[in-house]
Amino acid sequence: MKRLLLSALLMLMPLAAHAQDRVLPLGGTVTEIIYQLGEQQRLIGRDTTSTWPAEAVALPDVGYVRALSPEGVLSVSPDLILMEEGAGPAETIEALRGAGVRMVTVPDDYTPEGVAQKVRVVADALGVPDKGADLAARIEADIAAARARVAEDHGPKPRVLFVLANSGGRLTGGGAQTAAAAIIGLAGGENAVTGFTGYKTLSDEAIATAAPDIILMMDRGDGSDDTAGLLAHPALAHTPAGERGAVVRLSGLLLLGFGPRTGAAIDMLHSTLAAHRAP
Repeated sequence: MKRLLLSALLMLMPLAAHAQDRVLPLGGTVTEIIYQLGEQQRLIGRDTTSTWPAEAVALPDVGYVRALSPEGVLSVSPDLILMEEGAGPAETIEALRGAGVRMVTVPDDYTPEGVAQKVRVVADALGVPDKGADLAARIEADIAAARARVAEDHGPKPRVLFVLANSGGRLTGGGAQTAAAAIIGLAGGENAVTGFTGYKTLSDEAIATAAPDIILMMDRGDGSDDTAGLLAHPALAHTPAGERGAVVRLSGLLLLGFGPRTGAAIDMLHSTLAAHRAP
């Protein structure tokens, strides 16, 4: 049945395409960049993580960026897909390539230089390189200004534990080479966990050793708040952050996206960390 549906969608795609690109962004940061470039009129859909700016939410949702189906993506008849690294699964990406849809992967890089490169890649794919150069320059200036403000703060660097998830008391923390570690460093903090890369489940011993001053989590925008449960965690409760109840939440897309708002993310996280530093 799925094969029949996919075949039908492939047959309809040439009829739906027109002279102007029908662009489908897969990844919240990619969508933000397209809006900042002023090319949003070309968008015909979005993935679930594309929630900024608010107008993007009105676009048809083709699914979660890491759990896409060929049928969902092809239902909006794209002729250009701009996807962040990690979009998938691999079987879906393979099927989309087989369908003949033009696809461009936007590199994921948690550095100021990487943000500018993302912008240039998206702009080049859309055929507006001059717009991309202008936007990249503005973003680089914003980030440089934010970093200068962080450098003026000579207070102690707080140890920050980023908690990606709390699943029944099993905490997933962000190690090295993650967006969380990168933004914490840019904002003047110190990542509290060391010794591993990526996001991994933390043992009680690892949490105690980390001894965070502040716990950082994403605000997912759905009203959920498990702060009480988090602070009741037996290992976390006895850390400096747990004893002071120092838990902060920021928008996940703003915090970890490394997109056009990275300068604002640095400023916001820095001021938040400064406000929650131990007296």
